Amino acid sequence: MKSFKFLVIALWCAITSCTIDKTDYEAEIGSQVPEYYEFKEAASLTSGNYKISIEALNGTFYKGYNELHFKIVNTQNNQSVTASEVTFLPIMSTTDGSKTSCPHEYDVKYDAANKYFVGYSVFTSESAATNSWKLYVSFTAENQKYEVTKDVSVEKQSNKNLNMTTFTGKDNEQYVIALIAPQKPKVAENPIVAGIYKYNKPTTTAGIFPDPTQFSYSEVVGYTLKLDPRMPEPSMGNHSSPNNQDLTQQNDGLYHGVVNYTMTGNWTLNLIMMNQNGLILKGTVVPTDFTPGVEGVKSELYIDTLF
Repeated sequence: MKSFKFLVIALWCAITSCTIDKTDYEAEIGSQVPEYYEFKEAASLTSGNYKISIEALNGTFYKGYNELHFKIVNTQNNQSVTASEVTFLPIMSTTDGSKTSCPHEYDVKYDAANKYFVGYSVFTSESAATNSWKLYVSFTAENQKYEVTKDVSVEKQSNKNLNMTTFTGKDNEQYVIALIAPQKPKVAENPIVAGIYKYNKPTTTAGIFPDPTQFSYSEVVGYTLKLDPRMPEPSMGNHSSPNNQDLTQQNDGLYHGVVNYTMTGNWTLNLIMMNQNGLILKGTVVPTDFTPGVEGVKSELYIDTLF
């Protein structure tokens, strides 16, 4: 009996020592998960008699996926304008002079039911002292083309359920995976939605800046994102959950699956991305061992979440 007690005490000490200098999971669990469902103006641009308003959730551009609504009005009579050929290009500049973009919808589509244009931008970094974002927008109204620009701020995404990751695949292509839904999961089987995008390497010499062919991204087609969710903190032993479904592409171009969260807390979505031919482009299988006291091993491709 004494030896059994000593064994329990030793195991507890091992578990406690392993959590020192690791991720503060308890502090993360205590944080609130924000939810935003109202679109508000995040930026406005004016050219001549026209104003274009760009709306985003909570009136803020966040790192990660942002659905965007574009509204164009004539400032002379405050009437909506039936514009055409609306384009949108976000560009990030760094202090060393380099310029890059992020996944975005360049040719913005008109939503006739809601009477605004709809697009998206997956901002890959927050605004900082070393980098800044500028939006380049153009549209045609009354047979005249207008081009406007706007410096904007991209804020930190505090909701880890909307995290994203960037990486280079084994095919030497640059990819972005961004979580889109759910904003606030439940202890249940949750539909999960993500966007998977690839940078289109330019095939021609750059034209007049900003040349959209140099900053082009596209949704990847026919890929599979294999999903293995785990609770990585030492006290959870890296356990998983049943009834998860891998993410596959649906008619909206996004990738849909199911993630089963069996309790609230920190979860890691371990991923393996396969192309349309079944070749693994990124990701590794996660060990199935129960590891109390040890932080869980993660795939080389993963996204952390919290609810």
